[in-house]
Formats: sequence, structure tokens, C-alpha cells
Amino acid sequence: MAEGRRHLALWFPRLATDRLIRRDPALARASLILWAQEGPRRLVTAAAAGVPVVPGTPLADALAATPGLLCLPADPAADSALLASLAAWCLCVTPLAAPSPPDGIALDITGCAHLKGGEAGLLTWLTARLRTAGFAVRGAIATTALGAAALARGGEDGTIVTTAAEQAAVLQTLPVAALRPGAETLAAAARLGLRTVGDLARQPRGPLARRLGPALLGLLDQALGRADAPITPLRPTPPARAVLDCPEPILTAEAIGAGLSALMAELCGDLAKAGLGARRLTLSCHRTDATVQRIGVGTSTPSRDPAHLARLLAARIERIDPGFGIEQLVLAAEVVEPLGARQGGFAGSAAEAASRREELGRLLDRLRERLGPRAVRRLDPFPSHWPEQAVCVADPASTPRPAPQGWAAKPRPVRLARRPRPVAAVSLLPEGPPIRLGARRVVAAEGPERLLPAWWKPGKQPGARDYWRVETEDGRRLWVFAERGEGAPAWFLHGWFA
Repeated sequence: MAEGRRHLALWFPRLATDRLIRRDPALARASLILWAQEGPRRLVTAAAAGVPVVPGTPLADALAATPGLLCLPADPAADSALLASLAAWCLCVTPLAAPSPPDGIALDITGCAHLKGGEAGLLTWLTARLRTAGFAVRGAIATTALGAAALARGGEDGTIVTTAAEQAAVLQTLPVAALRPGAETLAAAARLGLRTVGDLARQPRGPLARRLGPALLGLLDQALGRADAPITPLRPTPPARAVLDCPEPILTAEAIGAGLSALMAELCGDLAKAGLGARRLTLSCHRTDATVQRIGVGTSTPSRDPAHLARLLAARIERIDPGFGIEQLVLAAEVVEPLGARQGGFAGSAAEAASRREELGRLLDRLRERLGPRAVRRLDPFPSHWPEQAVCVADPASTPRPAPQGWAAKPRPVRLARRPRPVAAVSLLPEGPPIRLGARRVVAAEGPERLLPAWWKPGKQPGARDYWRVETEDGRRLWVFAERGEGAPAWFLHGWFA
């Protein structure tokens, strides 16, 4: 087990019913239960506070014993989404937070408790915020994640143990159900007279494993700290982040922008010390109702220019819904790349070229932010003799791809049609140039340039194309082709020369 780790667990005993009551407060006055279909039976899965129905009871029995119940179908997917959202909100106190289905959250708070005045203050702050948001919640802090979860479910609310020995002593008084071993294992332990975690710990491991299975021993070892069981965080820990706690909840875009400017200066300073530049930034706004609003931007090249990065994020602040107020802002550099120090240089020097690339990257970032990421693209050469396949889309900030041998050896138009456009053409000879294109007379023509289809590919292929560079009487310079096949050729307009 990792020495010195501290874990905080949150347990939501009525998560499913709390979700519905928060959405419709009128349900708080009803005797609400939720049910789900299990095979041919309908079983109660959750009951609101004060409803004398135990989960697992057949729905018909619950209705017969307690008239006036409001029965609604359970929605496990919505409950899981809510749990993940609450875990994301808990990222305001630690970057290591993970949902613990079906109704818990695990937090690794090592080195984070001082943010709220110590472990007791942190636990009190978290549970108070969640209760204000409408959730019934219990919490505990221990040296292991599973130990903290067991204390939250089976112990007293607000339990904090500081040593592994103290944790083992407290856990031994808890019921076996606090370890969540599963219904069949729990029933088997009850038949053997094993009621508490201490009863399990005092049994010989070999016979206990044969009777109840090795999985229960694994849970016991993790809870007591004999085995390492680190949590898998909801999000990877960002390489760099800055946090701003608001003295009072903020509601306006101007206040969010002011907080963003302060966070950006701090974050870019940390990036400069580490020799890094940001490629992806995320601003998380933790609201007072235990929800999170996020905006993010990406950059074409690594950057730690606070003015440039703040300008990109500021354009998206209007998308944030502050709700009843935002109490914390977290700015994280999700993706970073090495970015060394740079200095100015003479014209034509490597330093000036690097500076120009950085300026180009800033221009691309602004264009993408204003026009959309798909609106700013670059076309690179691609090894194909078919004109519409001779280029490919590339990131404008990436290194250009070298042109294949023989690529564009002959003149090509500046602009190609998305698809070749059929055009009415008149030609004096079967394989000669057109003399008219629609209503326009052709005054000059050069060609033909014959291109054959990819005969080596399976499936039906188009016919051969004879391309002509032509000029019409009104001065237009066009690229047209005749597609050869059975019968008369079909003419198409494919591009326009400058």
C-alpha cells in the first residue's frame, strides 16, 4: 500500500430518488419509490426518505403494505450520469476523483486537505455543499479508498481515521455489508454467523476463501490496507493547473473574465518554469449546485502567451451558464508540449523563423475560434494521378508533406470544382477540342491530356478522360474534359485557371 495516502469517500444513500426530487421538487411531498424489472418480477430499487419500504421488496407487496405510494421506473443510466457529474464537481478539491458505482465517490485527497482548513474542514465543506444541492450524503476519511467507503456506508457520518491501526479497529465493528461483497456472499456469511468485518478478520483465510470465495478476502485486505487498491481517476491529472476560489459566487461574464486573466497569468508562469507550452486548455466553472460548466480551446502550436490564450478562451465565456453562482474556477493545461525559451534574431535567422511560425499559429488559432475548426485547412499533395484525389486535407500548422515525384508536372487550375460539372459542348472531331461550351465560343484550346482510371482497383471504374485547357470569348480560362466510353463522349467542367 502507498504510504501516507489519504482517501475521502462519499456515499449517497438515496441518489436515485434525490435525482428525481431535484428535478421536480413536488415529489418531495410524495411517498416515492422506484422499481425495476428483474426477470418476471418487479422489485423496488430505491425509496425516498421516510418511506418504509426496503429495496428488493416485490412491488406488489410494497403497494399492499403501504398504500398511496408513488411508483416510478428506475433509470440506472441517469443515475450513473449524475454520479459521474458529481465526481467531476469534486475535482474542485482534488484532481484524483472517481465515481464508485452505484452510489459512491472516491477521492484521493493526499496533499489537498489544507485547501479547506484540514481534513475535517474539507469533509464538512464537501458534505455541506452537496446537502445544500439536495443530496443525502455521508462521508469518511481513511488511509485506503475501500476503507473510507466502508466507513461512509457502515460507520458514523464524518468519521476520520488517521492511522492504519485505528482504521482496522474501527472497521472490525462494521457489518460485513459495508464491504459490498455481493448479495450471495453476504447471505452465505450470515448463514455462517459472520456478522461483522471483525468476524471475517478472525477466521482462517484458507477455509474462509473456500466457503465465501477469494473475492471477499480481496475486499477485506483492501479495506484493512493489506493490499494496494488505487482509484482510477475520472480524468487524467493535468500537467499544470491553476485554481481560484471565489470569495462570493460570481454570476457575470465580466467576473469570469477577470478570474480567467488571473488564472492564465499563474498558469503560464508555471508552464514557463517547466519549459512547456499548452496545446489544450480547459476552464472548469464549479457552481454552487454541485455541477460543472466547462469551456476549452486548442492551439495550433505550443503556447504560453497569456494574452493570446486568454483571448481564445474569453470568446467562449458566453457559453457558460453560471446558474446560482460559480464558487471556483479551475484552469488546466490538459495537453502540453516542450517549448524552450526564445530570443529575437536577425532577419532570416532561425530565431526569426521560429517567431514567424509562432505568429502564424496565433493567427490560425484566432481564425479557428471565429470560423470553426473545420473552416481552416491546408491541402497537401497526395500521390494520385486523378485530379480530385491528388490533394489531402492537413493541419495548417503541421509540417507540409513533400510533393510526390511527378506531382502536378503539368499546369493545373487554381480552383477545382467539388465534383466535375456536366456541360454542353460542341466538338468538330470525335477526339478534338470543344469549339463551344454552352453559349460561349472557345477561342483557344490546348491538349489533350489523357488520364486513365485506376484499373487495378476492384469495382466499376469511370472511363478515360481527355483534359483540355481552353479560353472562351469572354476571357475565361477553364479546364474541361471529355469522358470516353461507349457512344459520344460526355463533357465536364472541372476547374478554373487564374
